[in-house]
Amino acid sequence: MIGSYVAVGDSFTEGVGDPGPDGAFVGWADRFAVLLADRRPEGDFDYTNLAVRGKLLDQIVTDQLPRAKELAPDLVSLCAGGNDILRPGSDPDEVAERFERAVADLTSAVGAVMVTTGFDTRGVPVLKHLRGKIATYNGHVRAIADRYRCPVLDLWSLKTVQDRRAWDGDRLHLSPEGHTRVALRAGQVLGIEIPADPDQPWPPLPPRGTFEVRRDDIHWAREYLVPWIGRRLRGESSGDRVVAKGSLSPDDIKMRIDSAV
Repeated sequence: MIGSYVAVGDSFTEGVGDPGPDGAFVGWADRFAVLLADRRPEGDFDYTNLAVRGKLLDQIVTDQLPRAKELAPDLVSLCAGGNDILRPGSDPDEVAERFERAVADLTSAVGAVMVTTGFDTRGVPVLKHLRGKIATYNGHVRAIADRYRCPVLDLWSLKTVQDRRAWDGDRLHLSPEGHTRVALRAGQVLGIEIPADPDQPWPPLPPRGTFEVRRDDIHWAREYLVPWIGRRLRGESSGDRVVAKGSLSPDDIKMRIDSAV
């Protein structure tokens, strides 16, 4: 019976790709918070989302962990290191060492820490070349979870997010349905009752021709890949002027989800 939850991380946990009716993002962590709150008496659940898009592991440790420890919730979800792994020349072994220090710090101050692995990027342009680095980092994350007895939200094994409908147009962030399936998987990890199966197959799609695939790839490269590379070259982050969502009401999250349907 978790009575308080704090979400820590980057764009994935902020909810990028899952806009509510006002344009602000919802995301898997907010949706997961609703699942947890539904198991408590009304008004007897505290939720805070500290995640900010584009943040590196050390920035998350510096900016978000102190607040998470101060709140001392029953549960913290920690998803960090992904943006570090995407950087050229990064070493997943070294990133994992810093991640373990963060986990050790958190577990000394909060009830439980749920860690997440990275997605399998086999079908993602550009990122598929980083699949080996991501897999190496994931191995470290699972070993760290074993050492500190952390539940693991294993995104690599969530095969239904291999479908392109699980992803936003930028191919880097989940769609609303993708975020929903991750929230359901998080519920499974903690053994709570969930309203749907995250592994439920998608309806079949009509086949796409070579021309259509190529057209979509060109559009994606122009609209998303080139600006993303440009930000990296300029040393900019998508989260430079973004403020964390902070404390949120599960009832308000429910209303925003229902309004966006």
